[in-house]
Amino acid sequence: MANSPLQIGLALGGGGARGLAHIKILQVIDEFGQKPKAISGTSMGALVGALYAHGMNGQDIELYARDLFSKRTDLIKRMYGNRPSSWASLINLRTPAILNAEAFFEMLMPDDLPTNVQDLKIPFCAVAADFYTQEQTIINKGALLPAIAASSALPALLKPVQIGDQVLIDGGFVNPVPYNVFDKNINFTIGVDVTGEPAHLGGDIPNSMDALIGASQIMLRSLTNTMLKIEAPTIFSQPKVGRYNVLDYFKIDDILTASEDAAEQLRRELDKALTLTPAQH
Repeated sequence: MANSPLQIGLALGGGGARGLAHIKILQVIDEFGQKPKAISGTSMGALVGALYAHGMNGQDIELYARDLFSKRTDLIKRMYGNRPSSWASLINLRTPAILNAEAFFEMLMPDDLPTNVQDLKIPFCAVAADFYTQEQTIINKGALLPAIAASSALPALLKPVQIGDQVLIDGGFVNPVPYNVFDKNINFTIGVDVTGEPAHLGGDIPNSMDALIGASQIMLRSLTNTMLKIEAPTIFSQPKVGRYNVLDYFKIDDILTASEDAAEQLRRELDKALTLTPAQH
């Protein structure tokens, strides 16, 4: 395989448990020895992207995710062992959201994760939405855990995160797959959309929480389709994980298996891209 001048920007989109599909995409990138020069992420994509930017490879992240999600009891024990001094900081039924996002992610993330975004090994940014200005916020410096939490703070499920004078919520409301946030030095972008294709036509009436989460996924898909019409990344990958609920973290085996076709497609596209001469890039 020819040496490549590619300066890759990797953008990982939001989709809850469907974001486990990112793992298979990362493993393909690892196969080619092509570490991205910059990584951006929204929601679950911010979490996985931060781990990758930290220096974990795709296989490392898969093993870590399996350890978290393969057995319900093991995850509960891990959460209990890492519990905050007061459970009220994690769960507060009197607030508009069920979980405190920062406390939740603090219990789930690796102990050796850097404190600050700028201390990651690969330049990284998390995308969040400013609730009051209704605009995109790109977080590329400062405390890492609040950045991931803010990018993932789906209203009613996770409490909004305050950073400085901003109140931030899930970045999917403004940029579901943030492949358009890189600087001009990035000449090859890979965007990964894990919102998935519609699972089926018709069905039961969803409960309130399923309807809220499902509506957010409809919005993410609509925004992504609009963005693609304006500007598309060099490679756009869409693992077929739409049949899974955004909270189906314990179906990690099924989600990874469903991602294999998209991984194989990326493998073919990267192989083609890396055999081009520098002039063709």
